Amino acid sequence: MSEYNEPAGVKTPWHLWLVGAISLLWNGFGCVDFTMTATRNAAYLEPYPQEMLDYWLNMPLWMWAIWAVGVFGGLLGSIALLLRRKLAFPFFAASFLAASISMGFGFLDKNAPRMEGAGLMSGIIILIALLLTLYASWMSRRDVLR
Repeated sequence: MSEYNEPAGVKTPWHLWLVGAISLLWNGFGCVDFTMTATRNAAYLEPYPQEMLDYWLNMPLWMWAIWAVGVFGGLLGSIALLLRRKLAFPFFAASFLAASISMGFGFLDKNAPRMEGAGLMSGIIILIALLLTLYASWMSRRDVLR
């Protein structure tokens, strides 16, 4: 059989499934947001002010790439976590780094339009990415991830 046998004493904790499922939904939404923005989906973008749309849709390619690493890295990290793979940590770490760069650049860019609550949301995104990175590291050190 190709079924994985856990080493004696190492059980998959219940919270791994909870964290994995919630993070899959969270990061999945990030991927939807990226995809809808990148494809310029009119219905999805309608609620945003034109000034914000102009800024997002005219970002340099490297910013789009960093955003993609952030959201898809998080999604792959969530999938790896649910599959109990050690790759969860580097995927989440890449997502955290990309989110930090992206949000930091937007915060420091004097030309970036400001939306109410955007700073708080950016902080929440970075915090969740950090916590997922730390969680994957912890699960890896406990040999829950293989």
